[in-house]
Amino acid sequence: MELTVIGQEAGGGCSSSGCGGSSDQLSHLPQSIQDKVKDHPCYSEDAHHHFARMHVAVAPACNIQCHYCNRKYDCANESRPGVVSELLTPDQAVKKVMAVAANIPQMTVLGIAGPGDPLANPERTFETFRQLTEKAPDIKLCVSTNGLSLPDQVDELCKHNIDHVTITINCVDPEIGAKIYPWIFWNNRRIKGKKGAKILIERQQKGLEMLTERGILVKVNSVMIPGVNDQHLEEVSKIVKAKGAFLHNVMPLIAEAEHGTFYGVMGQRGPTHDELQALQDKCAGDMNMMRHCRQCRADAVGMLGEDRGDEFTMDKVETMHIDYEAAMEKRAAYQAAALATLEAQRKNTGESFISLSSIGVRRKDARPVLMAVATSGGGVVNQHFGHAKEFLVYEASATDVRFIGHRKVDLYCEGGDTCGDGESVLQKTIRTLEGCEAVLCSKIGYEPWEMLEQAGIAPNGEHAMEPIEEAVAAVYAEMVAKGLPEKTGQVASLQAGA
Repeated sequence: MELTVIGQEAGGGCSSSGCGGSSDQLSHLPQSIQDKVKDHPCYSEDAHHHFARMHVAVAPACNIQCHYCNRKYDCANESRPGVVSELLTPDQAVKKVMAVAANIPQMTVLGIAGPGDPLANPERTFETFRQLTEKAPDIKLCVSTNGLSLPDQVDELCKHNIDHVTITINCVDPEIGAKIYPWIFWNNRRIKGKKGAKILIERQQKGLEMLTERGILVKVNSVMIPGVNDQHLEEVSKIVKAKGAFLHNVMPLIAEAEHGTFYGVMGQRGPTHDELQALQDKCAGDMNMMRHCRQCRADAVGMLGEDRGDEFTMDKVETMHIDYEAAMEKRAAYQAAALATLEAQRKNTGESFISLSSIGVRRKDARPVLMAVATSGGGVVNQHFGHAKEFLVYEASATDVRFIGHRKVDLYCEGGDTCGDGESVLQKTIRTLEGCEAVLCSKIGYEPWEMLEQAGIAPNGEHAMEPIEEAVAAVYAEMVAKGLPEKTGQVASLQAGA
């Protein structure tokens, strides 16, 4: 069976405002903006398959308190719960960045995101940026902030090689803000409740406007808190877009009791996968949506979805001999090849669209289908099911293949050609994949194959090393050709010959 290319005229499809396929995420933006983010894994959905980032933890203090954050742990708005391994001085941070950049050619971006707020630690933050601007001018510099001190620091930010700033904005209503932020520390005093939230919101909005006026790209992060701000974030999205933000990242609340946060202790739940996707889709009508966020540690190293920080602890970095000029040449060669691959993939936008008429199926029968993909990067299906620590989730429909998000899982298989017994971990993985009707991977063992089928999820290893969107489109075409059942969770196996 062949896949036939169809255009928007025949297939309808979504606009580039955020609900289209992943390749459309930035296509409507000016070329100058596309050039700034084409190799930025946190700002470009396509780039995160090919490029890496790192964070350095040089900013311990924070000037606000969030109910979802305990500063003994990484802040939930930018990092997964867990203790920062090492708090670094600016000199140590620069040495670590140089070591990582010399050993990971995919690394294009250095961010400061905590573990407190970078702009509440301006001396440490800007000394780090100053040195890196001089010593590693090929690395993009980013900062993430709660925005309280942002208006006072915009001029200083502009002095450095910083094109990208992330602001966490969870609300534009002080009544809602008082439920999220118990206090802020402002002008040498602690201000509580609605009054503090009002000051924070005003400062965030002012800082956003100042950055966009200076041509700095702004991504807005928002933590989705069911029953608190979930019905409010559509308004947030509209307002920040009107003020110049170009990307909105709606993230799920992380509030496990063991993290020691107020929300965790009080039993505040996070959103379900369906709730998060529904809200992201609503906001997408007004804003480009970031769906590939991993809520990384404040000291994360590597590709999104992986953390190689243990390879670059300061005791190891101190023993490394770094020839940065030679490393820059190697990095430039890798990155040029990666950009060429990325550009070739972008030119194929739309080639995975499916003409249902070519396979004799009525359009109304072709409902959307969610599929999970195991990948270790490169934008291809290239990972063993049992080796996956996360799955990327795509939605295939009659006119589009679009990226929905990612779902983290515990490692099921520790190695070898077949997965180990680990039944409880496997069952948990299958529960995490609820709602998906197929799993694409490079290889899968017999036991997980059987358990996936029993759960109504069709395992598929027939598209190893193929580009993800093309593989998802091909599997969807097979499913449509066989006749999609009602969405009951039971889907026929897609194994060859079935």
